[in-house]
Amino acid sequence: MRCPFCGHSETAVKDSRSVEENTGIRRRRHCLECSARFTTVERVQLIPLKVIKKNEDVESFNHDKLANSLRLALHKRPVGEEKIERVISSLVRQLEARGETEIPSKIIGEMVMEALSDLDAVAYVRFASVYQDFEAPSDFKDFIGKLDFLKTKNSP
Repeated sequence: MRCPFCGHSETAVKDSRSVEENTGIRRRRHCLECSARFTTVERVQLIPLKVIKKNEDVESFNHDKLANSLRLALHKRPVGEEKIERVISSLVRQLEARGETEIPSKIIGEMVMEALSDLDAVAYVRFASVYQDFEAPSDFKDFIGKLDFLKTKNSP
């Protein structure tokens, strides 16, 4: 593993542990040249996934992009890191289980929306505001109004 700080090709592993329900390994490393410390994460990838963007461009699925989007929506919300990691792992497994190599970004966005709706209402609205391109405060009001309608409609 090459050091991200000095580029030296020899690093040592100080600690390894399982992460994400044993679907990955987190390794604590240090560089033998500059002594910098850094962390790497290895994950099992069953199928190399591609994402079809709105503009029809195709790009490789980026686990970190999904994780960053969720963390941004959940910023300062009372949801622990373990729970966030479980949601991320679950979403990735669901995507891989589809058996498709190319998945429209719309499908991924809808899956994230569904996961957030069960996890945290504020994060759900935050994510929706970006995902659905809210442009004015009235967009928030309309969206939340639809949520209230759905709650009363689905209540016993």
